[in-house]
Amino acid sequence: MNRRLEAVRTQLDSLFEGFFDWLEGQYDPSTGGFYYARSSQKSGRFEPDIESTAQAYNIIERCGLLRLLDEPMTAQAVRFFQSKQDAASGYFYDADPHMRLDEVMVGRAISYSTGALRRFGAAPLFPLPNERDAAPDYIATPEAYGRWLRSISLANSWRGCDRLCNSAPYLAQMSAERREPYLKEALDYFDRIQDPDTGLWGEGSWYVRLSGTFKLHTFYGRFRVEMPRLREMYRSLLHTLRSEEAVDMCYIRNPISLLAAMKLRPSPEEWLEIAEITVRNMTRLRRGDGGFSRELAHSPAAPNVAQVKQGEHYPDMPHPVRLGLGEVEGDMNAGTQAILIRSLLHSLAGLEPEPLKAPADWFARYR
Repeated sequence: MNRRLEAVRTQLDSLFEGFFDWLEGQYDPSTGGFYYARSSQKSGRFEPDIESTAQAYNIIERCGLLRLLDEPMTAQAVRFFQSKQDAASGYFYDADPHMRLDEVMVGRAISYSTGALRRFGAAPLFPLPNERDAAPDYIATPEAYGRWLRSISLANSWRGCDRLCNSAPYLAQMSAERREPYLKEALDYFDRIQDPDTGLWGEGSWYVRLSGTFKLHTFYGRFRVEMPRLREMYRSLLHTLRSEEAVDMCYIRNPISLLAAMKLRPSPEEWLEIAEITVRNMTRLRRGDGGFSRELAHSPAAPNVAQVKQGEHYPDMPHPVRLGLGEVEGDMNAGTQAILIRSLLHSLAGLEPEPLKAPADWFARYR
């Protein structure tokens, strides 16, 4: 057992050789932002975006490397996120106008931006949407919220549950007293539509349903509510890992994050099996530039529609928001997930990971 444990940990850490060089290469010193992928930067057609920049700083913090960023760099990061806030509405937007049409991206941008600003001891320049009655209409009353929840299609569990939990940032801005009836609407509805046999939500392949369930776990976790039917969910998770092909980094990360949220400690034997499957799947997404791709074939050019595969069409399909050229390359979305997977695998085993070592001169040219 110990030999297998050390082998999987060694193999996992070997995947990050060159990763920090790749990460530094995504930085744009003129804005304090980070590009999604190398093709984003080299093509000259894209700008650093909110999600990629927030994910990069998440990586840096998770790896204990924020101390390497001096005051001018952190001030530049603050300016980056503050510059993305729309004074009239309080929302945070990227330059691509299609981003404003994807409610999931818009909701995430609030969480990413406010979280990053808090990390650097700063705040938004303008009131947030809830503070100025600019939140979506479905938040107007608990009854309107319930109707909206029931209107969301779960034909693709991943996309549908992503939309459902996208309401969490608006609920989080409410007082606890005002939020209570909204939470009741959501939790009662989620309980009614959960599959009692699998513990999963919605339709689609095993990985799609598991990913949708992971998305909903973020809603439960945000409001410190325990997810129901955890044992059934765990059986489905093991079945999926053992029998399905993981063609997307999200398919690798989502089960591990979901398992961590369940707070069910696998047996040592099952942890090793899960870890070995996970590392084997990650190896297939490792790229020659030092990063990881979201998808097996390449990095998706528009990660906001990567959940919806070719040939699938839904009424609420978002317009593609392109962040790169979709080459066989590392991308920030996959990179942040890879770092998180490493941390969570150790945590599930009750182990403390050795810090990943960045090069001695990492980011020195910007200080």
